[in-house]
Amino acid sequence: MFESLSTKLQNITSKMRGKSRVTEADLKEMTREIRMALLEADVDYKVTKEFVEQMNEKCLGADVMGSLTPGQQIVKIVRESLIELLGSEETKLKVSPTGFNTIILYGLQGAGKTTTAVKLAKLLKKDGKKPMVVSVDVHRPAAAQQLKILADGVGVDCYIDPEEKDPVKIARDGEAKARYNLCNYLIVDTAGRTVVDSELMDELKMISTQVNPTEKLLVADAMIGQEAVNVAKTFEEAIGMDGFIMTKLDGDARGGAALSIRKLTGKPIKYICVGEKVDNIETFYPQRMADRILGMGDVVSLIEKATQNIDEEAAMKSMENMLNNKFTLDDLYSQFEQIKKMGSLKDVMGMLPGFSTAKIDDAELDDKIIDRQMAIITSMTKKERRNPNILDASRRKRIAAGAGVQVSDVNKLMQQYEQSAKLMKQFAGGKMPRGMGKAMRGMGGMGSMGMGGMSGFGGFPGMTAGSSLNRHKNKKKRKGRR
Repeated sequence: MFESLSTKLQNITSKMRGKSRVTEADLKEMTREIRMALLEADVDYKVTKEFVEQMNEKCLGADVMGSLTPGQQIVKIVRESLIELLGSEETKLKVSPTGFNTIILYGLQGAGKTTTAVKLAKLLKKDGKKPMVVSVDVHRPAAAQQLKILADGVGVDCYIDPEEKDPVKIARDGEAKARYNLCNYLIVDTAGRTVVDSELMDELKMISTQVNPTEKLLVADAMIGQEAVNVAKTFEEAIGMDGFIMTKLDGDARGGAALSIRKLTGKPIKYICVGEKVDNIETFYPQRMADRILGMGDVVSLIEKATQNIDEEAAMKSMENMLNNKFTLDDLYSQFEQIKKMGSLKDVMGMLPGFSTAKIDDAELDDKIIDRQMAIITSMTKKERRNPNILDASRRKRIAAGAGVQVSDVNKLMQQYEQSAKLMKQFAGGKMPRGMGKAMRGMGGMGSMGMGGMSGFGGFPGMTAGSSLNRHKNKKKRKGRR
């Protein structure tokens, strides 16, 4: 997400951060580099020009805060300007006073409306809502069936009528069905076209009039660049809209559309989709996105993702084993499973402050690494997983053959397991190992360690459980002293 832009801006701000004195020449050079970075990321020229001018004005007139160096103050201004460009604050979905809400999704064909409809429905369901999705696409073959299959897969109510050719009637019947089922959200998946035409707009207007939507959201494909802004303007003029859902931000899109669209249309981005899976949708937070772009991490989103996907009971059991020095390869396997639930390795690591995925080879953050590590563990017997000390050369050779890897891969996993167990034992005792960052890098790189080393700093699965266990442990100590 914004990989090229992120790399360039991080390089620019890192040069400024350490400066104890900033000259006008430094500012001129910085603004020139930022201008080029934004234009190369496909940000609209007018948006870029205004952004750079306003940022330069703030930098020249900034009073240096006592606790910051001038360089750090400049970085702070760049961050604030980027947040302002992205929309300043989260914009939530509108809520109807009647309690029944209708969301219509518009967009061109191929933007991902159908999968986005189900993603949004699942997100609302997680939030305690009861959504229903309905397909009014009577033009694309099997569009309704696609929606039905996806909705059934996540346990969301769905209404389709493949025999009906009137989209307005389907919308009306879908609304009636949603109300009958006591749903409080109806998400309407509309038809798209390869180009915007009057026939499409007339159809969407009739559907909109029929269901009286609470929210009209444009599903915009980030990969079409600045054309997404032109599409947005056309839909706004013809039908009107309340915001955007940006899709395909996980691809090779340069991200310029996401940075331009808010400024040029005045409409907020409400959600972003960062993958094809039904879980790959996030509420859009301008501040968090700005921090990610500048390499400052997004710990809040990381914690939210962990909370939603991690099995607390399994994490607690794993942590208890660590505290009792009984951490086995079964526990490590369990952690791998939970880490996979959190999404792609690159996205998760990108949320860590100071960790630039752009500087890491893609091969080192390949999600298949975790699969290989899990395959090695499943090639072991129960006895071997519970007592790794018995893994001699012949056993390791057999395990490597069973997992389809080299013996060196088995050896590397075992080294990582031993180092992870050792680090976790230190953390469980409340001690911070010296030179931890260096130790982590020494485990073969963040990617090559297959996340085994990640369990060494609490392992995302163990983070919450570990902190709660330590609190319990400290509480018992205090009670004993009394």
